[in-house]
Amino acid sequence: MVWLYPSLSKFMLDTQLRSEDLNHIITLLKGSGSKDLEKEKLKTLKKVVKNFENGLPIKNVAQITEILNLCAEKVDEQEAFIEPLCELIKLFGLPFQKKKSSDEVNYSAEIAQSIAQLGYLMRVPSSQVKIQICKSIVNFYNTELPGKLFPGHQPTNANYKIQMAEGGLVEALVLSLPLVENQLTEKLWVLKALQHLSTSGVNCEQMVKTQAASRLCLYLNGADPSGQLVFRSSDILWNLLESTSKEEVTNQLRSLECVHALKEVFAALLTCGFRHCDYQLRNDLLVIATLLAKNPAVHMIESGFAKLLIVLATFTEVKLPNPFVKGFKLTYSYEDFEMKKLLLNIIGILSEDPSAAQLLSENHVMPALLYYVKKNEKPGFHGWSASQYEELQLHAIAVLASVAPVLVDKYLSCRANTLLLVFLEWCLGQAYYSGHRLSAKASIPCDCSTDHFYGQGNSFHGTDGRGSKLAQMRYSIRVLRSVVALYDDAVSTDLYDQGAISQLLDILKYAADKSKEKEGTVLLEIQADILFILSVLCENDVHRKELFSCEGIDRLIPFFKMDPRKLCIGLGYNCLLLSALDCLWSCVIGCSVAEDCFIEKQGIFLLLDLLASKEQNLCNIILGILVEFSDNPKTTLHMRVWRGKRDQTAANLLIQLWRQEELDLGVKRDQYGKIIDTKRPLATSFQKQQKVIPVPASCPSFAIMEISENIRAKIYSLFCKLGFENLPGLSTKDFVTLAIIQHYLDFKIGEVWSEIRKELKEEFRPVTPDMTILKFTSEASETTGERVAVLQNEILQRQHHDEIQEEKKTYKEIKDAHIQKEAIKESWENFLTRTSNYEALKKAKRLQETLIENSRLKAKIQNGPDYTTDIKNLHITVGPGRFVTVQRAPPQHGGGPLADTDHARRKSSLCKGALKKIKRDKTLDSVKKKSVSIE
Repeated sequence: MVWLYPSLSKFMLDTQLRSEDLNHIITLLKGSGSKDLEKEKLKTLKKVVKNFENGLPIKNVAQITEILNLCAEKVDEQEAFIEPLCELIKLFGLPFQKKKSSDEVNYSAEIAQSIAQLGYLMRVPSSQVKIQICKSIVNFYNTELPGKLFPGHQPTNANYKIQMAEGGLVEALVLSLPLVENQLTEKLWVLKALQHLSTSGVNCEQMVKTQAASRLCLYLNGADPSGQLVFRSSDILWNLLESTSKEEVTNQLRSLECVHALKEVFAALLTCGFRHCDYQLRNDLLVIATLLAKNPAVHMIESGFAKLLIVLATFTEVKLPNPFVKGFKLTYSYEDFEMKKLLLNIIGILSEDPSAAQLLSENHVMPALLYYVKKNEKPGFHGWSASQYEELQLHAIAVLASVAPVLVDKYLSCRANTLLLVFLEWCLGQAYYSGHRLSAKASIPCDCSTDHFYGQGNSFHGTDGRGSKLAQMRYSIRVLRSVVALYDDAVSTDLYDQGAISQLLDILKYAADKSKEKEGTVLLEIQADILFILSVLCENDVHRKELFSCEGIDRLIPFFKMDPRKLCIGLGYNCLLLSALDCLWSCVIGCSVAEDCFIEKQGIFLLLDLLASKEQNLCNIILGILVEFSDNPKTTLHMRVWRGKRDQTAANLLIQLWRQEELDLGVKRDQYGKIIDTKRPLATSFQKQQKVIPVPASCPSFAIMEISENIRAKIYSLFCKLGFENLPGLSTKDFVTLAIIQHYLDFKIGEVWSEIRKELKEEFRPVTPDMTILKFTSEASETTGERVAVLQNEILQRQHHDEIQEEKKTYKEIKDAHIQKEAIKESWENFLTRTSNYEALKKAKRLQETLIENSRLKAKIQNGPDYTTDIKNLHITVGPGRFVTVQRAPPQHGGGPLADTDHARRKSSLCKGALKKIKRDKTLDSVKKKSVSIE
């Protein structure tokens, strides 16, 4: 023996094995021989185990793995190898030891392969080996350090083996489940190992690939007195749902066998589970069932699981005997409270499945949910605390919003509208008696003097409801919205007959007043939902619109005064404004009384102000409303009178919107806005790229569909009401665009004929008369385009001519001003010359005398006086002032030849009046001077 294996003698004496020794041991195990040799192999394996009892060096793991495989091969022949095999597997549960820091990286591939090999050893037909493998895997997650290390070694990172286990190990364990199907202890150990491994997302992905979810679910209802089987399986399923795709996991669980197994386990826990952990496990399974119910392909109804859950959710409210819940008693513990919420949630999910409608109806879901639509009379209901009952109440009403549209007949037969309206009155009662009277006609029947309910606001559904009833109001109105959205005449009539319009308007005012105090999404949602409900109730009914107009228009007007900047803050103002516009369209338009009332309250001005903000998602609907209003003659007058910022007119605003719309659509125009393509003047960039697609006569073509997709047709309709002439506030560029708008209908007709012509060419050739007509329509459309282009050129030329004339006028004014300036300058220089140069003054005097003399009549008046222009004793260098004294003709001479004429009398009176005025002024000056001196 020693001669055959010379190194074994040394091995027996050494205290530490080397890699060469392990290679010799591998060679020994591969060999076959006598019985004594087998004993020697077992003795050698024990020595190996003893040598590595504190952990395996990371560099020797691959050799130990090979030894494991050799031992596993001998187990079938000799059971004596089971014990050393288990001892060697146990070493893998201890931390590996490294000599260098880089060993973890350098040996990572070998370590990952060796750990994966542990999973393949599950095929060894030994329960002891299987259990030890699982124990070693569980020990991966034990962070306790070994008591003794090899010299120069240190333990690897605590998570090193966990990371290395993210390979083929978990797949092998999942595939080994059928091997331990009838062995409870081994199965529990495998599940425990998988439970630890499922904390890694990578392992969960690999488990899903091996259909682990369906395999585990089938084992849920297996016999297990300890309850660990259900606990560990459900925990693994939880990890799979959290770490991988929920859709993929639920697809694995959708088989009838899996759902049935889940149902059986849940039913057993429901009736036989009395421990706290049983309640928690029951709720965990209920969450898994909730996720399954979201998948329509899961057989929830066929397996009877859906019926069990529905009956369990409603039995406390309906109080009807049912074998499904026989023996179950609600303890009102926190776990039961969580279960109740989960059951309500499942009802909401099942309501989305049309096939579950009959099941919901037969099991009295509607009465059970309406049980909560009543005022909170006392702090708690049936064992629930006040906050718990409020949360259940809000959750039930929220679920009712999903169930009611599915069970409309049940909804009406249970008089749900009446219950909801009374409940809303209770919600308003507190605010009403706190001084916020909603209207002079409001009458809250509930006894609010003793109503001291205040919302807790603790749950998701109680958001913004603390200290008020806003949460209850919010979900009650949401229920009304959900049923009204069906556009069922029976529902609308029932609400109208009970005075819902007036009551909803009161609530709308209350919510609007509250929003002024504090902004919040809940109040905005309430207002938007009420506006939608009113829109449906009043649509196509003139009498209801007249009833709405009494108070409703006053409620609508403030929404149109909203600051456009609020539309971008994300609280829901955008949705609120759209709801208000929709309500205006449905509740006002079509009723002359309501329209006149809205127009008188400057509603058209407000709509144009909103339109001027140019919010892209509002322009289309506002223009549509204005088009509908334009049938009322008062609308056109208000549009003409309206002025926006910088004195902008409605016509200018509409033209700007037209240009922006064409820019967004890619319509080709030149820099002045003129038509470029006279054949297709309205064609968008998408239309030009679109190929000819023949469509049936019942289907609208793209040219027709394009009318509803942009705002150009609405702008054209408004201009048809405003007119295309005598529009104030338009520039030349506006008139250029207006020429296109004026011929919009002609261009659109040409587009439609063009589509017809192209579709005909794709399929067959029209007959000659039809070809003539098609050619004529094409030429007419092109002629219209050319005529409009000529008109646009004339407008631009006229503008150019006006600009030139204005320029000339401005230049003339500048030139005249310059000439006047030069004349003033020259006059000033002459004045300075006369005052500084005596010779120049004499020259100016002689010139003056010459001019005066030349101005005299050549023939002297006979016997007339001779006047002189000289002023005696004058010692100044300037000319006389503007006042002169004219001597009257002597009376003895009869006043001269002009004495008897009218002209002479007028001149005399004029001069006389002037002299009197001068004397009067002098007299007043002297009186003022005397008064000043006296003072």
